[in-house]
Amino acid sequence: MPERATPSLPLQYGQPDARPAWARKAEAGTAISTVALLLVGVPLLYFAGAIDITAVNQLGRFLCFAIVAIGIDLVWGYTGMLSLCQAMFFCFGGYAIGMHLALHGPLDGDGIPRALFVVTSEVDGFQLPDFWKPFRPLGAALFLGMFIPGIVAFVFGYFAFRSRIRGVYFSIITQATVWAAVLIFRRNETRLCGTNGLTNFETLAGFDLRQPNVKLGLYLLTAVTLVAVYIACRHVVKSRLGRLLVAVRDNESRLRFAGYQPVRLKLFAFTAGAVIAGIGGILYTPQNGIITPYKMEPVESILMVLWVAVGGRGTLAGSVLGALLINYVYSILTTRFPAAWPFFLGGLYILVTLAMPDGIVGLWKKWTTRERAGGSDAPEEDESAAEVPHRGAPTVTTFAVGPVAREAAGR
Repeated sequence: MPERATPSLPLQYGQPDARPAWARKAEAGTAISTVALLLVGVPLLYFAGAIDITAVNQLGRFLCFAIVAIGIDLVWGYTGMLSLCQAMFFCFGGYAIGMHLALHGPLDGDGIPRALFVVTSEVDGFQLPDFWKPFRPLGAALFLGMFIPGIVAFVFGYFAFRSRIRGVYFSIITQATVWAAVLIFRRNETRLCGTNGLTNFETLAGFDLRQPNVKLGLYLLTAVTLVAVYIACRHVVKSRLGRLLVAVRDNESRLRFAGYQPVRLKLFAFTAGAVIAGIGGILYTPQNGIITPYKMEPVESILMVLWVAVGGRGTLAGSVLGALLINYVYSILTTRFPAAWPFFLGGLYILVTLAMPDGIVGLWKKWTTRERAGGSDAPEEDESAAEVPHRGAPTVTTFAVGPVAREAAGR
């Protein structure tokens, strides 16, 4: 006889939306308005003279951070892996396009990018390192900017996940890996321009990066990429694959018992998050004009996690909101009240941990759900939601990745 199981973990997925219709319409309207503002409103405001190109460029850089935050949400919010190395993947993408830009910028000596030439200790006979040469074509640089973080994440994740490293141990090992990468990138002997980083960028695909119209074009490219990445990740999390990712987060052991391989699912999420971070780095470097190892430090990865925590992990939209909000607050405080930023940051960590564990979007969803709680029009539980079938066994067992476990029935 089938038996009703006890409740599962509180984080839900695949459950019916119990919120009122006005809340869902408000969210849809906000999403459409935001896209329209980014793609149409900001350029119109610039051409009307309401904002200058500096503000547009700043928003473009913040949108690059929002792209990275979506990848972190996919890894942490949906799959439950607190990765503290996303800033490293971000810099891999940034360095890939930065090397291309430096090769097409001012050259000294025997065709050596100025950013590299000024940090070398060799006076005569210095040649361009061979590993720089593949980055000269733009197409190759763009591909490598996504491939390098992806392959590093795949190899690292393969050995980590097969060894069943998870939880705080996974966070520690990713943070240690970042620190090792920072030390390597800082060395002049690495031929990556040391602590100075890559700079002296002038052109991209023949366009002068100092021209306002080019900066506006990079902003629009970043905004379109952000929308595309968001739609792609939303498609993933709403699919069967997304339900399996949440199953990894909620009960990995139970998922393994059902016949699935959590290693493959975690590897997919971790690699996808790294590629997304690389895309953010590729778009960030031309708009920022410089990329250094300081953007790779562990504190940067921790700050990126805070963006997602403040906005609301496991929501995608919350990660974008948190990235934009925190970076704008950082910009204002460090400009007007630089001494206040560390105190604000520390207070924000405490606030999120104690009062806002679900972030801003999570608070909104809880409030709108409470508005309808107890009503007679509450939807019936969807018996087909979030079920994961058992594979290769005479008994078919299913379970939920939402708050209510499903029935286990024998044939």
